[in-house]
Amino acid sequence: MNHLIQISDCHIGDSELSMGVNSHQNLTNIIKQISTVKSDALLISGDLAHNGTVKSYEILKHILTPIQSDIFILSGNHDDANNLSTVFNKNLFNQFSLGVWEVISVDSVQVDKTSGYLTRQALIELDKRLKNSNAKYNLVVLHHPIVPMNSNWDDSLSLENPKDLFEVLVKYPKIQAVLFGHAHEAAEFSQDNIRIISCPSTALQFNNESRIGFNHYTLHDNGQLDYDTQWL
Repeated sequence: MNHLIQISDCHIGDSELSMGVNSHQNLTNIIKQISTVKSDALLISGDLAHNGTVKSYEILKHILTPIQSDIFILSGNHDDANNLSTVFNKNLFNQFSLGVWEVISVDSVQVDKTSGYLTRQALIELDKRLKNSNAKYNLVVLHHPIVPMNSNWDDSLSLENPKDLFEVLVKYPKIQAVLFGHAHEAAEFSQDNIRIISCPSTALQFNNESRIGFNHYTLHDNGQLDYDTQWL
């Protein structure tokens, strides 16, 4: 059994305020709570920064100091890939293992666009990683939603080509779930017998939820995945 924490959409800026909230303090509060939870890894699924400056990533790195587990990061549309790599190069990942599970990322970010898109090359690489995975079970993670959110979220800002993604995913029954952020809300969906789980933002939600939160996953050795969204 392994434990995975997912946070997303921290929107850390050079100053404390982003999108009308104190994203620095909100993330600090979340990290304080996470540090009390049993975890083997922390996954951050994009939009770590609000404007993508080196300073904002350095601030974020300081806020993350209490985390004792490994930290794995993928980029979001608000992130600057070069600056993110400058500060968090050792934390960026294509895949990592947790016991009999393997978490595999795919990059859905388009330069200077809010919506996501998976290039042909990204899909080929994802297919290759899934095919070559020796793990019993897989999780796939990207930044953008891959299904309609059925909320006040604007689905045109989600992944533009989800059909192309599902053509890859359905080939691999070892996939137990797909995880994402970007929509700033907690929700769960299912398509083609795959669980699809949205992670809330540590900064603020885009729906009527006034709290901030994170997802805590329990990955069982028999392939069962349990999780709960913890709110502050």
